[in-house]
Amino acid sequence: MVATIETVAFEGIEACRVEVQVMMSNGLPSFTIVGLPDKAVSEARERVRAALSAIGLSLPPKRITVSLSPANRPKAGSHYDLPIAVAVLVAMGVIASDALEGVVVMGELGLDASIRSVAGVLPAAMYANACDMGFVCPAETGSEASWAGGNGVLAPASLLALMNHLKGVQVLSAPSAKPLLAQGSGYVDFADIKGQETAKRALEVAAAGGHTMLMMGPPGSGKSMLASAMPSILPPLTPEEALEVSMVASVAGTLENGAITRGRPFRSPHHSASQPALIGGGAYANPGEVSLAHNGVLFLDEMPEFSRSALEALRQPLETGTAVIARAQAHVTYPARFQLLAAMNPCRCGYLADAARACSRAPLCGADYQAKISGPLYDRIDLFVDVPALTAAELSAPAIGEPSSVVAARVAAARERQTQRFVEQRDAQKVKINAQMSGKLLEKVLQLDGSAHALMEKAAETYQLSARGYHRVLKVARTIADLAVSETVSTPHIAEALNYRRIDARTSLRRTG
Repeated sequence: MVATIETVAFEGIEACRVEVQVMMSNGLPSFTIVGLPDKAVSEARERVRAALSAIGLSLPPKRITVSLSPANRPKAGSHYDLPIAVAVLVAMGVIASDALEGVVVMGELGLDASIRSVAGVLPAAMYANACDMGFVCPAETGSEASWAGGNGVLAPASLLALMNHLKGVQVLSAPSAKPLLAQGSGYVDFADIKGQETAKRALEVAAAGGHTMLMMGPPGSGKSMLASAMPSILPPLTPEEALEVSMVASVAGTLENGAITRGRPFRSPHHSASQPALIGGGAYANPGEVSLAHNGVLFLDEMPEFSRSALEALRQPLETGTAVIARAQAHVTYPARFQLLAAMNPCRCGYLADAARACSRAPLCGADYQAKISGPLYDRIDLFVDVPALTAAELSAPAIGEPSSVVAARVAAARERQTQRFVEQRDAQKVKINAQMSGKLLEKVLQLDGSAHALMEKAAETYQLSARGYHRVLKVARTIADLAVSETVSTPHIAEALNYRRIDARTSLRRTG
């Protein structure tokens, strides 16, 4: 007799069907797992053996073969423990062969037969729902699986509880989804930031249109504080976006307590982060920071201090909104539509504009330091803002700026206008904000008056803007017009957008020097 239990493997955030087949035959006692298992899956035989012993059962003295099908797909993770144990129990005749027919099972076993939480429960539950199948997962992740709905979710705390439920001795109640968490609190409020009105205005524009932004200024000027205030003005995730973010977090194992949040991710990796840490990778092609920041913000403090390879790897996700991890056996794709926010000093010492404090190599040190970021990556950044050091008078004066709630209301209104505009376009189903527009869509929705069109043509010729740079200026101008509640993009909107544009390295040095 061959016992079969359904489970899943993961390719990115997609769950793929895997059959766990167990056969017991005569021969020397053994327990073999085949089907390209990794070390964690191979060790499942010891956890299964110990878990069965904890509930008073022992494996029969037979040749036990566990096949994970399809055999040519690598299997990784500890979530195969429970389906292997259940399939063994079916083969032993302890559980009826049809008890878990049409049910997807996943979970890690403890040596005491408890069922431990595993990563990837949400996409697995969504797969089960799409296939019109039931779902069994650990009790700790039951609320996470409940968000997917489906024919029924069981979340037993132990292997014995699952067996008793299948035999009708006890009934497990279906887990309930935890309340959707509201936007997070504790962020820096705009009202607490002294001075830096230009930078705060640029942050508002960036938040309204989802644009990338780079702040440059001396140490202690407030760049990190400004970045920390960004989440306080972003609108909450839509239900669709919250589900996408939670699926990535579930696969990465960072979804806390099975709760889905409406707050946008804000990731701030240290500058020592490697390319696989940023983009994704490792032995099992795990999601990186760009995917964990999906539908949120990725903040790179001290941007030139990141490795050159890691920064260059950001170029493709910034354009496509996906992170593709290539391996010899497979290509894994994770969503990575994030908003890049970065900060840097103008030079290594940080005081390029201060003749009294600058190092002896100034201004050449500024050119060398800023050259650590390549031209193509600079070209993908929409807003460049100088953040000067505050004067003594500004530091001693009370903060009198607008609170984040007022700015957030304008940002939300601007995004709502963008969403309504894109709804009317047939080829913009997945476009929600201006930064996501293609060149073709931009031409459809952009309404330039005569003087604005002339200014844009002159600027493109004078500053030799690339095609990408030209379109990005127009997207920023469209966002500025949305904040001004204007359907037409006029000359002031174009002028402000051009003021945020980095023309070339020499211009950047003149602005900071």
